Amino acid sequence: MALKVAVLVPCYNEEASVGMVVREFKHHLPDAKIYVYDNNSTDNTAEKAREAGAIVRREVLQGKGNVVRRMFADISAEIYILVDGDATYDASCAPAMIDMLIQDQLDMVTGVRCAFAQESYRSGHRFGNWMFSTLISRIFGDRITDLLSGYRVFSRRFVKSFPVLSNSFEIETEFTVHALELKMPLGEMKTPYGARPPGSVSKLSTFRDGFKILWLVFTLVKNERPLPLFGGCAIVIFIFSVILCIPLLLTYFETGLVPRLPTAILVVGLLITGTLSFFSGIILDNVTRGRQELKRLQYLSQPGPKDF
Repeated sequence: MALKVAVLVPCYNEEASVGMVVREFKHHLPDAKIYVYDNNSTDNTAEKAREAGAIVRREVLQGKGNVVRRMFADISAEIYILVDGDATYDASCAPAMIDMLIQDQLDMVTGVRCAFAQESYRSGHRFGNWMFSTLISRIFGDRITDLLSGYRVFSRRFVKSFPVLSNSFEIETEFTVHALELKMPLGEMKTPYGARPPGSVSKLSTFRDGFKILWLVFTLVKNERPLPLFGGCAIVIFIFSVILCIPLLLTYFETGLVPRLPTAILVVGLLITGTLSFFSGIILDNVTRGRQELKRLQYLSQPGPKDF
């Protein structure tokens, strides 16, 4: 029995390219259902997608993360393909990515972008992707190459266990951290990455969305790695308090007096703050483990690609 495949295309003002995307995926995956979610477009995105044969729906909350949240909640399938509507990703790679997911029993296959033209993958975006990919690898595990790729294939158990928290383009970072935290089997495949067609404009802001991703990384570290974060802060505070305390102790041993009372009060305050930070990390670490166990149970409650 053929697996039920859903191609998910979040779109905002992509009338110049969405029809091409739908037709290409219909050609390479003729049995798949293609869903285009229009995110308050002011052009003819919805009409172009419908004319090309897609199932068109609308999400009023602005932002890619909000669209993905709605897609994952609404659509039932065994295999999900998420791709941007800008015609930069190669639909011909989709069957091979699906085969990799099924044969290796994976939960996510990422299309690693291989750009053949400088204009298709700007140097600022390339550097930001490398920086964030390296940062996530150091913190959560070194199993990723292209953190911000918008071309991914998911299993049902990934999609139905994924609590979407992001509202915008940070969603790709959240995909990766979710998979790494639950130690899901992952795969990558190199895919061609082309330039947008004429009339299609990128919605990604290098600095604004870069700061959003950086803030999300901090939030994920706080939520998923609280003990190293708060424990590290406690160590820094303790070291600083010791540095301030040494001259006070030397003076006290020499004279029996504490002449710099404000510094002594500061040292005591720092020691209390460091202690609170350390124990906060321990408490939050236990909470995080309980939450991860619940997510893992939800993940295991869904069938994998070979169970259908």
